[in-house]
Amino acid sequence: MANVVTIFGGSGFVGRYIARRMANEGWRVRVAVRRPNEAIFVKPYGAVGQVEPILANIRDDRSVAAAIDGADAVVNCVGILAEQGANSFDAVQADGAARVARIAASSGVERFVQISAIGADAEAESDYSRTKAEGEAAVLEHMHNAVILRPSIVFGTEDQFFNRFADMTRMSPMVPVIGASTRFQPVYVDDVAKAAVKGVLGQAQPGIYELGGPEVMTFRELMQMMLEEIRRRRLVVSVPMWVGRVMGTSFDILNSISLGLIKGPVTRDQVRNLANDNVVSDDAMTFADLDIDPVPMETILPEYLWRFRPSGQYAEITDSARNLRP
Repeated sequence: MANVVTIFGGSGFVGRYIARRMANEGWRVRVAVRRPNEAIFVKPYGAVGQVEPILANIRDDRSVAAAIDGADAVVNCVGILAEQGANSFDAVQADGAARVARIAASSGVERFVQISAIGADAEAESDYSRTKAEGEAAVLEHMHNAVILRPSIVFGTEDQFFNRFADMTRMSPMVPVIGASTRFQPVYVDDVAKAAVKGVLGQAQPGIYELGGPEVMTFRELMQMMLEEIRRRRLVVSVPMWVGRVMGTSFDILNSISLGLIKGPVTRDQVRNLANDNVVSDDAMTFADLDIDPVPMETILPEYLWRFRPSGQYAEITDSARNLRP
């Protein structure tokens, strides 16, 4: 009988890539999510019945235990960028990770992979970063041989980074950037999935890995790269941090007053994160320790950002036509 892996948040951006790779390894994959009917798209990742969305909420012991029951390995990809209702940073990224690890340990699960983030720090001003670190500590308390992955900003077809800013250029003559000089080391989503699979298969030494791509660039430089890729001229405007904090606080208040109906483009906690570099530490275990060669952005961005070009998929033809002699 094939081994079973339960992937919490397996229909999310990173989780779906892990699910596909685990199916290719011949494992049975349980995609544990709050809304299984919205995760049906994962079923074709494997043979009939090999990949199945199941109901689970990491804020509830019983549903987590049911999702883990009989599993050989567990991957926790659940994380949030902004709080909403009962899904607070503490409930999801700290308590939720602790719950999954505790139940996995009591269920006899052999391998555990936790998706965290670069910048995780128990002393961080940002609640996002603080709870990521608390989640890591809880995982290691219950699963001593866990593999913890801390990626920088993750990019890929479904990302909410390049796609979000590229979409903004369709209507706006400028691209506002908070923390323009903050450095990032974007990592391709499938490279993160490769690392997670190595953790599940026992091909990675237990511990914390910081994952970054081959390029380190400032926020401004990333936006300029994106603009070149989509063939649009827009002014990249640096927004001072103090202005960003005012914006984040204002949008948080508006979100609270509207009971979550109105979501701003940035939160106060996200602004706190943007004040810090998001790159791999000098002394960290990295892709090199996993024998993975990370993919550069230039080979992936054209595959999905072409739709934001003025001529879309016909951009190359249009450019060639301009070179024709009259």
